[in-house]
Amino acid sequence: MGAQDTLILTRSEIAAVLSLEECITAVEQAFRLHGEGKAAPPGVLALHSEEGAFHIKAGILGTSRLYFVAKGNTNFAHNPQRFGLPAIQGVIMMCDAADGRLLALLDSIEITIQRTGAATAVAAKYLARPESRVATICGCGNQGRVQLRALRTVLPLEQVNAFDLDAKQAERFAAEMSAELGIKVQAVTDLGAAARGSDVCVTCTPSKQAYFKKEYVRPGTFVAAVGADAPDKQELEPALLVGGKLVTDVTEQCATLGELHHALEAKLLTRADVYAELGGIVAGRKPGRTSADEVIIFDSTGMALQDAAASILVYERAAAAGRGMKVNLGG
Repeated sequence: MGAQDTLILTRSEIAAVLSLEECITAVEQAFRLHGEGKAAPPGVLALHSEEGAFHIKAGILGTSRLYFVAKGNTNFAHNPQRFGLPAIQGVIMMCDAADGRLLALLDSIEITIQRTGAATAVAAKYLARPESRVATICGCGNQGRVQLRALRTVLPLEQVNAFDLDAKQAERFAAEMSAELGIKVQAVTDLGAAARGSDVCVTCTPSKQAYFKKEYVRPGTFVAAVGADAPDKQELEPALLVGGKLVTDVTEQCATLGELHHALEAKLLTRADVYAELGGIVAGRKPGRTSADEVIIFDSTGMALQDAAASILVYERAAAAGRGMKVNLGG
């Protein structure tokens, strides 16, 4: 590839070279490097419009070669119903961190979907009870699907409850995922009953109002809160974060964008009440789950290093295989 060439990769080209299992491995390594202090702190910028939000998340990552990776994403929850467009759209820019050369532009959808599920899998590996067999998934779209696939790679799940405000979507999810994974997946309408019978609960909706309550959670449950990635988004009742073990992806980011943000505003917690960042646990600086009865919450707002890890994997593999289109943007 010439010095001025930029590799452009579409979503389908990315999907062809990125498996979820490999993404999970890459994301776990990114958390480890972050926890060891071997990666520069990631940055985030959030801007909001009347109907949606814009995020820019950036980080520098690599081992033998360092890359600068910046993702610009739009998040408009009503797009599928109103316009037939994806809720999340965007682009990832990759540069050589040594000289600033623009190396690649990648569609962001597939990477965002997979790296988000991968983070939950990494968190579950360290924070869920290893024998967890029953899960509840709140939100039955693309993210709900990847969350379940990712959990299945690290836990021996046998039964899954699917909850969605759109009952038909929950039923489709149940039928499709049951056939794909070969386990019992059932649509449910009573979220409280489903959650109380679960070992693991994942919330991955665009909700702006808390719907997942503390009373839904029994001792020993692992809860991954994935949906809140903007100050106005919320899924968990703030009281749920009190008394359990709260783990964040990036504490300062969660204090601004995540479930922690709402608990801080309600003055139920301080930053000092956060047990650890996930990277610190993966790096071995703090233990993860230490008892079978503790409730552990993972506040997942999406760390830029997750995007960087997945993007580097995709770029290096696609470049080696001759995939994508090369463009001289300076020509």
